[in-house]
Amino acid sequence: MRIDILSCVPDLLHSPLNHSILKRAQQKKLLEVFVHNLRDYSLDKHKSVDDYPFGGGAGMVLTAPPLAHAINSLCQNILYDEIIFLTPDGETFNQKMANQLSLKQNLLLIAGHYKGIDQRIRDKYITKEISIGDYVLSGGELPALILVDAIGRLIPGVLGDETSALSDSFQNILLDAPCYTRPAIFEGLKVPEILLSGDHQKIEEWRLNQSIEKTQKLRPDLYAEWEKSELS
Repeated sequence: MRIDILSCVPDLLHSPLNHSILKRAQQKKLLEVFVHNLRDYSLDKHKSVDDYPFGGGAGMVLTAPPLAHAINSLCQNILYDEIIFLTPDGETFNQKMANQLSLKQNLLLIAGHYKGIDQRIRDKYITKEISIGDYVLSGGELPALILVDAIGRLIPGVLGDETSALSDSFQNILLDAPCYTRPAIFEGLKVPEILLSGDHQKIEEWRLNQSIEKTQKLRPDLYAEWEKSELS
């Protein structure tokens, strides 16, 4: 899988992409991530990429010419399954979306900055708009990294244990069950006896019940969705 990220502040992206699971995924050639500096596609000598919005108002907007130049240049060599703009007013990112995107071959992520990007770029080039939540950040770089991490770990062979991603929270709508490791007793608190029993069927039943109870308590919206799916 290949993911390209277009940003006007690319230095924000390099460190997270070169550590831990994402680093190993790239070393294994299972995932390729390329970061592109939007200023390299600027059409003026000052390498400018932003301007004041028409109609007035606070803030700056990423202009259309360098964005269009960058997208067209990249599309000359790569057929993208999706060109994604990270924006607070996009569709909220979730595990189902991560699963779907992990099946794609090539993704282009556009990290906005300042007040966003010229609407004409959104109208002409963007195929999908994604938000990571109902709040505003300084730019789309952190959301882009979240997408890369969430998608990349789902690629077969990236995680050491192939079943690990499948048991994560949200994969079956429910939150994950509590986890414990050694020592069996810590500051007077004991690991639940069932986890020490060796009875895998009963352990799985316990984990499911714990997931249901946890979801009902912490995320009643997800619990209602799960309950509906169980009845259908």
